[in-house]
Amino acid sequence: MEATGLRLPLGSVCLVHDGAHMTEAEVVGFARGRLHLMPTGDIQGLAPGARVEPLEYPFDGVHYGAAVPASTRRSSHLRRLPMGDALLGRVVDPSGQPLDHGGPLAGARGEPLAREPINAMERDPVRAPLDVGVRAINALLTVGRGQRLGLFAGSGVGKSVLMGMMARYTQADVTVVGLIGERGREVKELVEDILGPEGLRRAVVVAAPADLPPLMRMQGASYATALAEHFRDRGQHVLLLMDSLTRYAMAHREMALALGEPPATKGYPPSVFARLPQLVERTGNGLKGCGSITAFYTVLAEGDDQQDPVADNARAILDGHIVLSRAIAEQGHYPAIDIEQSISRVMHNVADAAHLREARALKALYARWQRNRDLVAVGAYVPGADPETDLALRLQPQMAAFLQQDLRECAPLAASRAALQALMAQAR
Repeated sequence: MEATGLRLPLGSVCLVHDGAHMTEAEVVGFARGRLHLMPTGDIQGLAPGARVEPLEYPFDGVHYGAAVPASTRRSSHLRRLPMGDALLGRVVDPSGQPLDHGGPLAGARGEPLAREPINAMERDPVRAPLDVGVRAINALLTVGRGQRLGLFAGSGVGKSVLMGMMARYTQADVTVVGLIGERGREVKELVEDILGPEGLRRAVVVAAPADLPPLMRMQGASYATALAEHFRDRGQHVLLLMDSLTRYAMAHREMALALGEPPATKGYPPSVFARLPQLVERTGNGLKGCGSITAFYTVLAEGDDQQDPVADNARAILDGHIVLSRAIAEQGHYPAIDIEQSISRVMHNVADAAHLREARALKALYARWQRNRDLVAVGAYVPGADPETDLALRLQPQMAAFLQQDLRECAPLAASRAALQALMAQAR
């Protein structure tokens, strides 16, 4: 929508109404004296000539996500959303409004979505391992506290299930879950089946399903990140799970194309690839001695194409990637992690030398088996021709059992490390 007669900064919130219908909108651009507005709610029934009024948000006091009259003493046109312990155990929408019928967010304070970035030289480096409860990741792709990882896969390969396992088993003070542009049914399933009452007690869920306007889906991702920053700045260790980064990019594509930005790479405007690192770089370790945000982002590789532009860009800005393979999933092997294509870029900082040697040795054996499995299947391989291949074939059942894990099974870091040692002892 376009509006005339107002001078407002980008990000300002307005109320658009024509007497019978009203909706909120945000300033997303301007040109030739006109403001470009993107609605955050239903626009059904609005007609040309509707009145546009700026809304103001208070700097101080309790705030539940609703705007206040312009008479507030200290206020801003920029949206401020509720933060604080009042959100723990709650499910909210991208505007901070509760979705769980649990009453108002008593004690929450309104804070802006945008924060000043941390000086790169003042961040704590990633030095401590983090237990995520998944054997294949703990042993072969060890995660560090404050790392940012991507879960890459096509649709229906198990990204959401694997993320749910990590939400349940990862050791963290607070878990923030952002469901961005995904199916609405997944919200209740996550809360009841995956997190459960105990997990939800220390978690915040921000739900922005696929049927919301693109601006609200983008705001959901920013809000989840801002909540994680809020708890990190208070010295807590936060686990941020965002499903998915691709839907965030798609929402920004919708908005940018509506504003007239030309498409560049497979329909994505250039600004999409500028916004992705701005979102991701807000996570990670805080100042020395403060808290941390360990972030996992699911990335949808359209058509299982790992060179999809969003997937390729995300791989470059994250601290590692876990690739889920459709071919492995079709064999009934879950989680369907392709350990040959996956990597944790900080594992050498959080694992000892013996652990690194054993992880590399297992990866080498697994790759040897994968390269020769077709020859074995057609009977073209002669046992004894290559000792390394013979060893890989002998240990293949044990490797498959090691890499598989039931949804309800937790594999702690120490147990995963011991299982890896036991498996590689059989190779000696």
